[in-house]
Amino acid sequence: LAAMKLSTGPAAVADAAALPSALELKGNYPNPFNPSTTISFSLPASGKVSLAVYDITGRKVRELVSGSMPAGAHSVTWDGRDENGEAVSSGVYLSRITQGNNAVSRRMLLLK
Repeated sequence: LAAMKLSTGPAAVADAAALPSALELKGNYPNPFNPSTTISFSLPASGKVSLAVYDITGRKVRELVSGSMPAGAHSVTWDGRDENGEAVSSGVYLSRITQGNNAVSRRMLLLK
């Protein structure tokens, strides 16, 4: 069994434990919300990421994140406004994060 010893230091073990094994969209808080909500997500690896909000018909309301991000936990706040800065109406919205070939969506409820 001594031959199977792994050569990982404490830092490597801590880093591996902190990173998710897959793309995670933890949802938003508060939910339902008014006027803003915080969307939390975790990335298993650094790379290009897109996080957007869609209405229930699938129309993109606003892109919140677009670009390269490091691996780990992140959060972004959505103020309930569209790309033009206009307040959106009450209803169900979807947050959708994509990284590479992976995508995850969650429902959010805006109540005014």
